[in-house]
Amino acid sequence: MRKTTKDPKEKLGSAARNVDKYLAKVPEPARTTLGKLRATIRSVVPAETTEELSYGIPSFRYKGGLVGYAAFKKHCSFFPMQASLIDDMSDELKNYRTSKGTLQFALDEPLPATLVKKMVKARIQENEHKKARRQSKAL
Repeated sequence: MRKTTKDPKEKLGSAARNVDKYLAKVPEPARTTLGKLRATIRSVVPAETTEELSYGIPSFRYKGGLVGYAAFKKHCSFFPMQASLIDDMSDELKNYRTSKGTLQFALDEPLPATLVKKMVKARIQENEHKKARRQSKAL
């Protein structure tokens, strides 16, 4: 079981500290960009959401994998962990480079908070529905 605190903005369990270490190694301006992205995600996730490194990148978990993000040499990426979400939001994402399951953006320009919040909320809803379906099948 993962340890969480009551305030999702103050989660600093060992997994979150690993995310902090990851971010500390990211050069500027990407570090600041990812810090803003992380804060935006934290502002909308449920209290029981946890942070961890998954496949070497910072990720949020809520009833399964939720979203992840990372810095690369020439861009930052946001991973909604559901490729169909990028397809479903193609009109809103037309100004960004996308590939299967990845939304790329500039090192020095965070994604708009409203866009991130919308995507995270969609992922929360997907995970809640999946979990409910699994539980109803188990009964």
